[in-house]
Formats: sequence, C-alpha cells, structure tokens
Amino acid sequence: MTEEQVSVRYMVNDVDEAIGFYTRHFGFQLGQNASPAFAEVNRGRLRLLLAGPKSSAGRPMPDGRQPQPGGWNRIHFIVDDIAAEAGRLREAGISFRNEIITGPGGRQVLLSPSLAAACVAPSATS
Repeated sequence: MTEEQVSVRYMVNDVDEAIGFYTRHFGFQLGQNASPAFAEVNRGRLRLLLAGPKSSAGRPMPDGRQPQPGGWNRIHFIVDDIAAEAGRLREAGISFRNEIITGPGGRQVLLSPSLAAACVAPSATS
C-alpha cells in the first residue's frame, strides 16, 4: 500500500459538473477522464474519484439498492475566512445544504449534496 496518494471515491449525479466544480472552485487538476461514467481530479496527495451513475460504482447492490450521491461523507477544505469563502462560492452559483454553523470543531458549511464537499474553517473564531 502506498502512502504517497490518498484516494476517495464520490458518487456524483453528473461527472462533468463535478469536474468543473472541483477544478474551478478548489484548484484540483483533471487526471483521467472517462466521463460520463468516471473521472479523477487531483489536488496535492488527494486523488478524488468522481463516479457517475454509469460507473462500476453506480451498479446496484445485490439487494437492489442503487448507490446515490449526496451522503454525509465529505472532504474538508480548511479556509481562513469561512464567510468570505462561502460568499465566493455563492457568487459562483454553488448551492449549500445549510448556513454556516458553529460546533466543537469550529465553523462549517455544507455544499451541494450532489457534489459531496464541505468548507470548514480551522477554528470557531474564523
């Protein structure tokens, strides 16, 4: 097992939309692109695998359940000013699941469920 790169797979509704989202708004670089089924985007040591409904990850489970995007798992983008970052993303047309909230780990806001991401500030004072 290599420790040089970490891979995370996300189910998404639209692979091309997800590619644009991560490359435009969060500085990822496009790697392999087999859209509309699958693509990978990379940022540092993170390899994010974007799996659409036509990917192998989108196949039904043995019990018939269909994998879907929008679960509660997400990656965290640490930002200095969460309000400014949320404003930048809103101006770019990104939708949110909630408003900025504060908890024991700091402040956070959840982005569009179909894109499975989050913005998180490093402390409650940001």
